[in-house]
Amino acid sequence: MTIPLLEVCVSDADSLLAAFEGGADRIELCSALEVGGLTPTAGLMRLAASLPVPVYAMVRSRPGDFVFSEAEAETMLGDIDAVRQAGLAGVVLGASRHDGRLDLAVLERLQRRAEGLGSTLHRAFDLVPGRAEAVEEAIALGFERILTSGGASSAPSGIEGLRETIDAAEGRIGVMPGSGLTPATIAGVLEAVPVFEVHSSCSVGLRTAGVAAIRLGFAGETRRVTTSEAVLAFRKAMTP
Repeated sequence: MTIPLLEVCVSDADSLLAAFEGGADRIELCSALEVGGLTPTAGLMRLAASLPVPVYAMVRSRPGDFVFSEAEAETMLGDIDAVRQAGLAGVVLGASRHDGRLDLAVLERLQRRAEGLGSTLHRAFDLVPGRAEAVEEAIALGFERILTSGGASSAPSGIEGLRETIDAAEGRIGVMPGSGLTPATIAGVLEAVPVFEVHSSCSVGLRTAGVAAIRLGFAGETRRVTTSEAVLAFRKAMTP
């Protein structure tokens, strides 16, 4: 059995370096991981570009849903330019209509702007009313892969949806499970579905040092950070 590629999602500089040191095969770079990830800063992208592994940047202009206005779409087009200028390998995109279907008009514009970069369709896919139709749309748009939890709150809970997506893909586009994957859950997912890449933050809870920052509402009591030890543990759990 081939061990799947491991993509690690990070949102700060220390986590970025820890993911690389722990053996991530690819990195998804973002900011504000606690809200599902937003476009990373220019400085973080420059730092990531110095690493000898592929880095894909999240392109998402705000937290909340994936229904974007014209102004927000324009913002994301500019973010794609910044990703290209930084020298990263690819982008992570998604856009929805109000009914959950993929917003093909917005996604086509974003994909045209990202021509020459790799591209992942993010978990906006998990909102679609019909997976098979959305798979065909993702293929037509030129995405390399779909990041999905199978339409559930976590990939271990979405096995049936993952199977449906993989069956619809028929090897024409990658299907990458993500959300809720830990050393304790990854083996069961890999036994249940045939995939070639998986996605995890490989993170642990770190207590916030500044009491005043918590008191003033700038920080929660803990935050999630990636550690090299967590990445190594995840890779070990992936090994048959």
